[in-house]
Amino acid sequence: MGYIFFNPIKIVILSYFQDILSAIKMEIQQIKQRFGIIGTYSGLDRAIDIARQVAPTDLSVLITGESGTGKEAFPQMIHHLSGRKHGPYIAVNCGAIPDGTIDSELFGHEKGSFTGAHDTRKGYFEVVDGGTVFLDEVAELPSPTQVRLLRVLETGEFIRVGSSRVLKTDVRVVAATNIDISQAVRKGRFREDLYYRLNTVPIHIPSLRERGNDILLLFRKFAADFSEKYRMPSIRLDEEARQVLLNYDWPGNVRQLKNVTEQLSIIEQVRDISASILTRYLPDYQRPRLPAVINRGAVSEEAFNSEREILYKVLFDMKNDMNDLKKLVLQMMEKTEVSDALEPEHEGIIRKLYATVDNVPDRAEQLGRPEKESLQKRNEEEIFDTEEIVEESLSLEDKEVELIRKALEKHNGKRKYAAQDLGISERTLYRKIKEYNIE
Repeated sequence: MGYIFFNPIKIVILSYFQDILSAIKMEIQQIKQRFGIIGTYSGLDRAIDIARQVAPTDLSVLITGESGTGKEAFPQMIHHLSGRKHGPYIAVNCGAIPDGTIDSELFGHEKGSFTGAHDTRKGYFEVVDGGTVFLDEVAELPSPTQVRLLRVLETGEFIRVGSSRVLKTDVRVVAATNIDISQAVRKGRFREDLYYRLNTVPIHIPSLRERGNDILLLFRKFAADFSEKYRMPSIRLDEEARQVLLNYDWPGNVRQLKNVTEQLSIIEQVRDISASILTRYLPDYQRPRLPAVINRGAVSEEAFNSEREILYKVLFDMKNDMNDLKKLVLQMMEKTEVSDALEPEHEGIIRKLYATVDNVPDRAEQLGRPEKESLQKRNEEEIFDTEEIVEESLSLEDKEVELIRKALEKHNGKRKYAAQDLGISERTLYRKIKEYNIE
């Protein structure tokens, strides 16, 4: 009979952590209810948990995520869960303010500092002193404004446009963007130091396509809201329509889902929505998600012929270069002083090089001739090149054997005089006769 012994200390610690996890889950659920956040996806819970933990601090927060994911709810959450909840809160869309007035909007201006500045005006950072500023689409800020913002984040100081007096502010900055801001840094469109200053605590909001069954929960919530708003029965999805909803990419994320639900609620007379009805509101649902295939028929014949002619010109140029290289190697081998000075292994290397160059397939001529004829005879279905080209052998070995034989015949087999006539030493001639097995 076996006995199981439990460590009381471990049991207490385990129970303690379970209580903490339960308390955190309950707090996250309360935050969702308070700020109207729908969903059970773990990535969404993680984002809420980070916002909950960073809210009591004054750290800068950078919220990232695709457009329409609901990033604007998190700055409000952070503000209302912080010690600044009784201070002012303002959201600024940096992409909607012209570059010429963005500095004035954020930091204020003095009277007469520019055309139209009839009075002194306080900027958002001065008005929201003690509160929170949400900079939406922060990557759209122009470079001079980025420098001013960096100074505010580091020292809390700023200067109004047209003024020389330094002002102080105590503002918590929460920024958001729907682009890859690190890529913008690499391309020089966003300051690296400002990026790291804003990105003290990053929070990523998952896209709708990642959240799975949260899509159905959001659809039911939106359908109920619009049913109450327009005083009509709520719409419902059949099973096939649910699968369409889950399989769709949702490039516009939660905002697009809300718009589609509202359109269905108002336009459709039936309350039971089928897949065929739903796909009419998703015009790109059937678009191919594979790489596009280029239809060669769509390419103009003129463009195709132009590219083809360029290719064959390159091939002919390569052929000419090969011929020049063969001539150069042959000239090197025919020089008396070079031949005498070369060691046997060096001669072998040059011989192999020459043979390699000589045996390069003349693809330019093989391909170019029928192609050139086909351009002239477009109506012929098939063209055969039957011309046979016989070229004189340019092999180094054959040339050497031939010259040695002629020299020996000329001097009646006397190697001394044959070597003098060939311009090589008698020792070299004797070695070559033995190497080539010349009788």
